[in-house]
Amino acid sequence: MRKFNSDKEAADSLHQAYLGLNKEISKIIIGQDEVVRLVLTAIFSQGHCLLVGVPGLAKTLLIQTIASSLDLSFNRIQFTPDLMPSDIVGSETMDQNRNFQFVKGPVFANIILADEINRTPPKTQAALLESMQEYSVTVAGRRYDLQRPFFVLATQNPIEQEGTYPLPEAQLDRFMFNINLDYPSFESELQIVKNTTSDLRNTIENVLHGDDIMAYQHLVRRVPVVDNVVDYAVRLVHKTRPNTPMGAPQASQYLEWGAGPRASQHLIVGAKCNALLNGKYSPDIEDVQAVAYPILRHRIVRNFKAEAEGITVDSIIKNLL
Repeated sequence: MRKFNSDKEAADSLHQAYLGLNKEISKIIIGQDEVVRLVLTAIFSQGHCLLVGVPGLAKTLLIQTIASSLDLSFNRIQFTPDLMPSDIVGSETMDQNRNFQFVKGPVFANIILADEINRTPPKTQAALLESMQEYSVTVAGRRYDLQRPFFVLATQNPIEQEGTYPLPEAQLDRFMFNINLDYPSFESELQIVKNTTSDLRNTIENVLHGDDIMAYQHLVRRVPVVDNVVDYAVRLVHKTRPNTPMGAPQASQYLEWGAGPRASQHLIVGAKCNALLNGKYSPDIEDVQAVAYPILRHRIVRNFKAEAEGITVDSIIKNLL
């Protein structure tokens, strides 16, 4: 673990580490700079991500590459309708001496890819969500702490809805970011095809270790914020709440529900981290806006009028900003 003489020195180190991470990740992942920025922001902010994108956009490769560059253990869980909670957290088995022994499940890793989380029933979803919130699991009345740092990146396929179990709003709220993954540009896809159809294999260097990440997570919490930035973030969240004194007219017109207090908390923590990653020592309003879309996207619910008129969540957030 690196030692720093001051928080300023640590902040400069985090900025340089972020540049190094981008350089290493770009060896494998091409054309997804915004997604990489948001995933790294969530990791340093002690948050979790929900990644929404069609199949074949390198979601698994992205998170594997990030795990390699951070020198963290990585497990992938493919969610299916018959997956049970014990398949995730582990279970007790009897050994040859007839003693019960706990066998850890795949959730015992630093980074978890929960692939197609909406394909499994709520009982199994809840087992993962407990570990996200409590950083521990409970099996047969005993509590087992998870490795730290601990980060969950869950994916959803927006195309197929039949046979799925959509996460309810209360569980969606536990994810810091909802990131939309788009198709790569023509130029990016050209480079992807050239890289992946050759025999060339790039190696990823470790930029940070687990202890470094935890130190930077505490550093993010210590970043000072001026009152007007906090005021802006809280006002922005209040604007999303329909039929309230501070709610925006468009919210009352197009929204069923607005964002809760957790959105305000994530806006400030995300803005702090975004400022550090960009070489600043304190966030401003632009840093709040830089994380507003992925934080609010899954916390506001459109009403029937908005859906009938084709008003998207992102267009509502854009007007609120």
